[in-house]
Amino acid sequence: MSDTDLVRAATYVNRFEADLAKTTLEAAGVPVLVRADDCGGMRPHLWLGGIELFVRSEDAEKAAEVLACTPINLEADDSAADET
Repeated sequence: MSDTDLVRAATYVNRFEADLAKTTLEAAGVPVLVRADDCGGMRPHLWLGGIELFVRSEDAEKAAEVLACTPINLEADDSAADET
């Protein structure tokens, strides 16, 4: 998966929720890249922008449908990120 065609599918407030969503997407056949600013997992309390899940642009619609049908709707507030 090249990083030039990735789009953010979701942002979660903790690693547990992000991993649940990642596993759900992968089970549906959607490859996922996780980005977290937590020192490689060594310092999970340092995250600043949430845990972001990225998918290929061609999988974005399917990812949105899969995530909408799961009970993992505990996303971080993206309003600040959308304003930049």
